[in-house]
Amino acid sequence: MAKTPWAARTVREGRESETRSLLLGCAARVFGRIGYARTTIADITQEAEVSRAAFYIYFASKADVFEAVALRVRDAFLAAHELPGVNADDPYELARESSAAFLRACTDNLELMTVIEHQALADPGIHAIWCEIRERPMHRTSRYIERLAVQGRARPAAPAPVIAEATYGIFTQFAHHVAAHPSEYDETVNHLTAMYLRLLGIPEASGD
Repeated sequence: MAKTPWAARTVREGRESETRSLLLGCAARVFGRIGYARTTIADITQEAEVSRAAFYIYFASKADVFEAVALRVRDAFLAAHELPGVNADDPYELARESSAAFLRACTDNLELMTVIEHQALADPGIHAIWCEIRERPMHRTSRYIERLAVQGRARPAAPAPVIAEATYGIFTQFAHHVAAHPSEYDETVNHLTAMYLRLLGIPEASGD
């Protein structure tokens, strides 16, 4: 049976989305492996096993695909603070799940973070994305800590923005450890969650 025009268009769009996603994933690996300056479009298309012409269907240049990669990294970090199904009123559950998600985002994008930070020095557009990667998660954490303190559910060890920045640094540092020792991911999440709760001044959960 012949496909209807609508069905054919849906299939084609799905394939195009898959190709773009493939190019983004391969570009991310290449940028992370050899940096922005040394990466060429040929490196990306070779990694993706697609033609140069296929690349230009989706991206205008190396700078264009790098911006798309950086935006995907930003979205991964923001998604670590959007946890559907997690009880936002339970500080223990939220701390554990957000710690796991944020550490995963840090670990998965560890090499790219260095490249994005370096490229941000020369590219205003990438600099804006880099600021979002760093600042938006810290702002969300800071607001959450302040809300808990106002509710009397936490006694932060320092001002909320200080704790937010400190925990961001701790998590990004421990991402290096997890990248080198993937089997220790769960244990590291447990340690980081415990430290985070201590900084917030939240008592240990009953039964621990």
